[in-house]
Amino acid sequence: MPLLMIDLDNTLVDRDAAFRAAATAFLAEHDLPEADLDWITALDGSGLTPRPEVASALSARYGGLDSRDFLDRGAADRTTLEDPVREALVEVLAAGWSCVIVTNGRTVQQEAKIRNTGLDRLVHGWVISEDAGHRKPEPEIFHLAAALAGAPLDGSWMIGDSALADVGGARGVGARSAWVSGGRPWTETRCRPTFTAPDTASAIRRATGT
Repeated sequence: MPLLMIDLDNTLVDRDAAFRAAATAFLAEHDLPEADLDWITALDGSGLTPRPEVASALSARYGGLDSRDFLDRGAADRTTLEDPVREALVEVLAAGWSCVIVTNGRTVQQEAKIRNTGLDRLVHGWVISEDAGHRKPEPEIFHLAAALAGAPLDGSWMIGDSALADVGGARGVGARSAWVSGGRPWTETRCRPTFTAPDTASAIRRATGT
């Protein structure tokens, strides 16, 4: 079966929207200023800021307040899978593709998102950087995805929203890539995607011809 590898956060699911909703609830629960929402989302950096660093900053700002539950479960519990993406995945699987999620992040968070959204019933499997011991764009994580699917990387696709992690990673293992722009311009000079798509559903359909 041909292999489709696909990123999780801000590709299959809108992780930033889920985090913003969780941060809003966190502020309300602890009677903290609503105006701090932008500060927390900037601190989060779309999930790229290390969680201990985020926790430390929150503790310093809010007098030692424990933010572990918010950081561990907040976004994961609010993540949803939009219907157009779900429908595109169903079509791809029906067409005989093998689909594996390849994501950086902590296992407990990423698996919660995958299971809470029902993605675990739609894809053939997933590779998470914490378990894999490698992060995108390192080639090893893509080789693990291919081994999980029992499919070659030759002729495979990687779909994601990160220029270096997804597009650069795909280039490093000879895979084709689709960059989900979300309306952003391409600015990376070290690599280029096979094509750019405005959203994930259209990227899936174009890559797989479904």
